[in-house]
Amino acid sequence: MSQEQNRPPGPGQGYLQAPQGQWHPPQGPQNYPQGPFPAPQRPGPGPGPGPGPVIEETYQPESEIRSARFRQGREESWRRLEGLVTKLEKKGLNSLTGQEAIDLPMLYQAEVSSLAVARSTILDRSLVGYLEALSLRAYLMVYGPRASLLELALKFFKTGLPRSVWALKFPILISFFIFFSSSLAGYVAVLLDPANYDYFMPDSVTQGRDFNTSSEKLASYLYGNWEGLRQALVHFANFLFRHNTQIAILCFSLGFFLGIPTILLLISNGLALGAMVALHFEKGLGLDFLAWVSIHGVTELSAIILAGGAGLSLAEKILIPGPGGRLENLGKGGKEAATVMIGVVLMLLCAGILEGCFRQLIDNTVTRLMVALLSALFWGLYFLEGRFVPKEE
Repeated sequence: MSQEQNRPPGPGQGYLQAPQGQWHPPQGPQNYPQGPFPAPQRPGPGPGPGPGPVIEETYQPESEIRSARFRQGREESWRRLEGLVTKLEKKGLNSLTGQEAIDLPMLYQAEVSSLAVARSTILDRSLVGYLEALSLRAYLMVYGPRASLLELALKFFKTGLPRSVWALKFPILISFFIFFSSSLAGYVAVLLDPANYDYFMPDSVTQGRDFNTSSEKLASYLYGNWEGLRQALVHFANFLFRHNTQIAILCFSLGFFLGIPTILLLISNGLALGAMVALHFEKGLGLDFLAWVSIHGVTELSAIILAGGAGLSLAEKILIPGPGGRLENLGKGGKEAATVMIGVVLMLLCAGILEGCFRQLIDNTVTRLMVALLSALFWGLYFLEGRFVPKEE
């Protein structure tokens, strides 16, 4: 027998090939199964299509299989990160040991990488949701502010507000020019023709003070007895702070309309101030009125001018967007303008207290002028500090 005939049959070679019309059974012992052969089985609770036992199998969804494999080797670090974050939330940064403080950012970076992989490959939404929540909590602990509310407030007044005011110095200078040129125009117009006084001064502001009012009556407004703290505070809460704040907010918000309403508001308020100054100068009380109004007016008018500058800065970003696009530059400018407006509201709060409570306590013209001068020096030096504060990136 040849070597070829001693070779065991391969797959599909149950019978040896023979010339046409002849066949030979396979040589040697064969271990082929003898019939009848069992029918193919299928999983599931129902019976199979043929005889034989039904094989029961439990199949897991593909997402669970992937999730289980993905958790291996990673879940321990997630639990450790979660424990550190919980410890920080409850006890603060000082509760961490040196090694825990070193491990925290490393565990956070590993968890963020796991989250990125899980979002793209894992179908288990509960796992992805857990990692997203953990990453957000860890981010706040790693990159969140460590300062208290008081420290943040001090930082705002020390660097944030002066820097923002200095950043908007050119729109603020334009606002200053518009307001005081309007005041000068109102003063001259009323001196030339007292009838113009009624055009510039609304009745809600005059309170009976016009050219028909005697000098003695006007002087009683300037040096009248103090109404008392309670009445003054009610007057402040109901009119002064609300009125001035509304003007400031309008000057700022209307800057989106290319700055035209902001300019008109500055002009109208400037004309009203100039008309009132002209009235008191005509009655021989010009210096007394300037001293009376400046004790709070330095702070109040400075706030309105800052609000006008913030509104004009928004108009500038819309009209002249510069490199980067209109929306990008408006976002950057809007951040500085919003910071200035927070300072404006606080300045108006101080001005309202001075106007409503303490203005009548000081009944001496020289003393009033000294207080006004000190206020001007304080605000001027304070905002000039913004020149030396480095700009935030």
